[in-house]
Amino acid sequence: MRKKQFSFISLLLVAVLILSACASGGAKPGTASSKAEQATKVADTKDQYIKATDPGKSPETANNRTDTFVANISEPGGVFVPYFYDNGWDENAIQPIFARLVAIDEKGNPVPDLAEKWEVSPDNLTYTYHLRKNVKFSDGSPVTADDVAFTLTLLDDPQYTSSVIDISTAEIKGADDYKKGNATSISGIKVIDAGTIQITTEKANPLNLTLLGGYILSKEYYGKDYKKGQLDYLKALYSKPMGAGPYKFDQYVNGQEIRYTANENYYGGKPKIEHLIFKITAKTTALQTFQAGETDLDSFTTDQDTLDQLQALGFANIKIRTVPDYGYIYVNNKKSYLKDTTVRQALTYGLDRQKIIDVKYKGYGEVANVFTAPTLWSYTEDGVTKYNFDPDKAKQLLDTEGWKVGSDGIRTKDGQRLKLSYLTTKPDDQIIPIAKENYKDIGIEFVPEVLDANTMFSRLTKGDYDLLSVRTNGLIDPNDSVAEFASDKPDLNVSGYSNPKVDALIKEGISTVDEAKRKETYKKLYQELSNDPPVILIDYRKSIAAWNARIEGAENYATGNYDSAIALSKLSIKQ
Repeated sequence: MRKKQFSFISLLLVAVLILSACASGGAKPGTASSKAEQATKVADTKDQYIKATDPGKSPETANNRTDTFVANISEPGGVFVPYFYDNGWDENAIQPIFARLVAIDEKGNPVPDLAEKWEVSPDNLTYTYHLRKNVKFSDGSPVTADDVAFTLTLLDDPQYTSSVIDISTAEIKGADDYKKGNATSISGIKVIDAGTIQITTEKANPLNLTLLGGYILSKEYYGKDYKKGQLDYLKALYSKPMGAGPYKFDQYVNGQEIRYTANENYYGGKPKIEHLIFKITAKTTALQTFQAGETDLDSFTTDQDTLDQLQALGFANIKIRTVPDYGYIYVNNKKSYLKDTTVRQALTYGLDRQKIIDVKYKGYGEVANVFTAPTLWSYTEDGVTKYNFDPDKAKQLLDTEGWKVGSDGIRTKDGQRLKLSYLTTKPDDQIIPIAKENYKDIGIEFVPEVLDANTMFSRLTKGDYDLLSVRTNGLIDPNDSVAEFASDKPDLNVSGYSNPKVDALIKEGISTVDEAKRKETYKKLYQELSNDPPVILIDYRKSIAAWNARIEGAENYATGNYDSAIALSKLSIKQ
């Protein structure tokens, strides 16, 4: 599970269609509006790669950077250690620095990274990883099986709590005994030799190959002060990352940029581009910054006008693709006035999601109806209902739950006014004016607050919000988008949602490696999430990314692939 991107609804690389009638007072299933029915499915539109027509038009500012690649990033939080950041942009920041045992290619398939090969036992319970020969961290020290064992032990430490990853779902043998103090080590983790580690689990899980084969932390660097149950010492290293990825961390200038230098000890060979800069840029100025040559690669507002302007530059290679994510609005299920299913249904019926998407994407998006991306194998709309914008039905649902319109037009119940805060990081968030108007019409006071990403995340984890705008990171497995709704995972479940049927189906979805069985499980899960929506689903989208044609090999990196570090390592600059 990876952290959401906050409210960057048209970002690079963070509800719902509701089948009602199941909850007390639920409405009958609605039908999609004609406009939504006519909208082009983003997944049905082929991805496009538009090559530069005149690379010679590359601006001088860019051409003068003969050894530096500059890409954009939005709002990093400054925690540059895998598994410990909160802000999703920090994951982007650490990707050049760290490497995994097992990487993921652009199609979601596992590929070797620090591990050159692996074996999985016939019962899918034991995983044996073989490290590459002579693989090193950027400081020159060797990467060994002890580092892998240390990393997994750290994630199973009783003090480790994070929504970045939940290693407990791997069910490593002996992990519970270690957490509870009944053992001094984890029996299921066995170092065979310096280059081989074997991990035994209690149950089969289709995610375990990559879950156990994640980022590797140096035991010598990150573990020298480790004591079980005491992880605060790591905070001193948040701003001093050291890994085995293609680049070494140089400097973070808050609000401006992150600088890196090519790692001469990288197993794939020192990258051809000596320097990497992640420049912190706003979406509103991205096109001007790219046109001036201040960045080599960026993502842009997804609309035809922007595409036309990018093509007119001549020097830009352009990639248009369906993004494996979706945007949504968290609903705080812990609040007494939001815990009822019917109220959450009303919030979706009462919001013109199609209008939001028309304004935001201008033909490059569609209303999200399912809790997965349309690009994933589990995607199906079978049995779920496409909830149209229907303010009358929203009013009916609120009436049914006892929310009566007061003299000022705002509904009240038991002395509680239906006043909802909405947290976002975007001053120009297109949801705000539409939601404000829509919700006022059905008797809800909608109060937006624009915050920086770190503050908003802090409010989210504390439960200090009513509604909050996010989108998922790139989804690889269907579990990625639903794991956070399990009621037995409080560190992941920031919305406070609870549904025993959903809990059971989430577990069932990762209980077998049989894709056909999993697909049937997720079909049932998507239906149940429609019956009892935890959040307000908003959109699927296409993205537009562009890069200066002088950067060779940038297509894979521009797609925002999960393992962009490998793609970064293969870039070069045409002289």
